[in-house]
Amino acid sequence: MGMATFDILEKNGNHVFKTARSNDKIQPDMLLDAADFDAVDEAFEKAIERFGTIDGVVCFAGSLLLKPAHLTTNQNYQDVIQSSLTTAFATTRSAGKYMKGGSVVLVSSAVHAIGLANHEAIAAAKAGVVGLAKAAAATYAPSSLRFNVVSPGLTDTPLTERITSNPGSLKYSLSMHPLGRVGVAQDIARAVVFLLDPKNSWITGQVLNVDGGLSSLKTQAL
Repeated sequence: MGMATFDILEKNGNHVFKTARSNDKIQPDMLLDAADFDAVDEAFEKAIERFGTIDGVVCFAGSLLLKPAHLTTNQNYQDVIQSSLTTAFATTRSAGKYMKGGSVVLVSSAVHAIGLANHEAIAAAKAGVVGLAKAAAATYAPSSLRFNVVSPGLTDTPLTERITSNPGSLKYSLSMHPLGRVGVAQDIARAVVFLLDPKNSWITGQVLNVDGGLSSLKTQAL
């Protein structure tokens, strides 16, 4: 999702500062543990040093844990919270310190809005992302700093490969998405770019569900 967003932004002539935990898949401008508050501050400072200002930020950090609560260890839970919620909070914190207006986009999941079995930890974290964004949108509105959320359904990425590559799991997932397909990275990227665009500067505190209808529709059985 991050690289698909980068491709669109770069094609549109934007300057982008990329971060990642490692350089295994991309060549980031900075290696970053996005749950480390001080490190995220440093990333903002380096981006400002390079470009002079920051107009938009996106936090794509996250993880996927499919376990019922009673089988989730404390370490499992802490890992999910760190990767999916603490990272979003660290981004929000630094944005509030360093940005003078602009747009922050956080990424949640359709599971924040509907009950899906075996998603307790990730649902808790992703629901927290939505609450965080809404509170931050209220806090920073006087500074014209906007906070919004993109909330995907199942999207075909390396993180979800164990689901999308399993014919049985994929068939079940397709049956839950009224539009009859899972998402691709570009679906999410286009939504993120829309919320980053200064032309859409009257949008804040919103959740854009990009999920094929998963979180809001129940189709009639044929």
